[in-house]
Amino acid sequence: MSLHNAPVPTQEEPSHSSNTAWRRGLVAIFAATFFELTGLFLFNPLLLFTLKGAGWSDAAVGLVAASSWLGLALATPFTAGWVARLGLRGALIASGIVPFFALLLMALTPWPLGWAALSMAAGAAGALRWIVAEATVAELAPDHRRGRIVGLFETMVGVTFIAGPALLAWLGTDGTAANTARWLAVGLSGTGLLLSLAVPHLHTHKPTDGSAAPRLGLRGIADAMRAQPVLMVAGAVGGFFEAGTSGVLPLYGLSMGFAAAAAALLVSASGLGSALAMVPIGELSDRWSHRKVFLACASLNLLATLALPLVPLWSPAAALIAFVWGGAGGALYTLAMIDIGHRQQGVQLVTTTAVLVLSYTVGGMCAPVLGGLALTWAPGWGLPVLMSTTAAAGLLALHHHLKRTAPLH
Repeated sequence: MSLHNAPVPTQEEPSHSSNTAWRRGLVAIFAATFFELTGLFLFNPLLLFTLKGAGWSDAAVGLVAASSWLGLALATPFTAGWVARLGLRGALIASGIVPFFALLLMALTPWPLGWAALSMAAGAAGALRWIVAEATVAELAPDHRRGRIVGLFETMVGVTFIAGPALLAWLGTDGTAANTARWLAVGLSGTGLLLSLAVPHLHTHKPTDGSAAPRLGLRGIADAMRAQPVLMVAGAVGGFFEAGTSGVLPLYGLSMGFAAAAAALLVSASGLGSALAMVPIGELSDRWSHRKVFLACASLNLLATLALPLVPLWSPAAALIAFVWGGAGGALYTLAMIDIGHRQQGVQLVTTTAVLVLSYTVGGMCAPVLGGLALTWAPGWGLPVLMSTTAAAGLLALHHHLKRTAPLH
């Protein structure tokens, strides 16, 4: 029987039987993830500045920067296998150990090629942290507060994207200031590792009702894709409009005649929309029809794209559109994560979260490529057509798949 028509499973009691346990677990995961990600987002740009200062070409520096994303992409399909072996708590701890020692070795060694390998290892652990932390928060959160808690978690993750680079800007990137920033990043990562140890043991994350264990690795990913296409749509559209537009908006601003600084601020408008939308969307999801919230966000996203022709007539519209894209795109991802938390648990939840992350990543990669081509080949109308078509296709696909999915409320 398809999971679309299956009843929503009931959460196992061990996860929620003790308020103290789930609250302590959530606090530990929030704090550990905050410190680990802040350390990474402090160290990564510093690494690029260090390589550039050493005379490396932009292409070579870009390859080192891409190594962490390569590690993340390669590791994502196999996270469920690690959870099956280690449990969620063990996987969280492992995802803290690897980046801590990777940053420590990069701080101690002068070998740039080794830094690339270590960065790839940290990226692979980052996939484990991203997926397992998201899945654990969704599973630990009580049913009636899941939307609020997942929304808070997504907001916190967004803050780390700002906090790490802000710390680097404050400390500096040259001489002793760079060394201080480097060791601060190691310390933040170590703090995240120690806080991961506070995550309580919850359950085994193995089938206990006699059912067959879900398949792991690439086969498990394929199973989850077939069972939950709505998550692929939400993830891809969310990644396209939230993450991917960060590579499109500055180019679009310049094509509209904006100054470079004003064009760059469009990315800030998108980030602000994402940061401010997550908690209200989570609250709505807890109180209103999940399906209606999904479709409302996708519809709002489409309306924003249809307003693009207004930008030449009223330039502030560009910032408002970017704000809506960031909020609506991030909301689609967050709503999908809430849906997963309601319907699944254990290893299957981790596998499905990996599908969502992969879809989000693909969407985020497609937006700057397709957006750049649209701006090059069809200046003026190419980008509005691309964004409107993508938003409309996403809305129609969500509407189609949500009709076939068992409602949460």
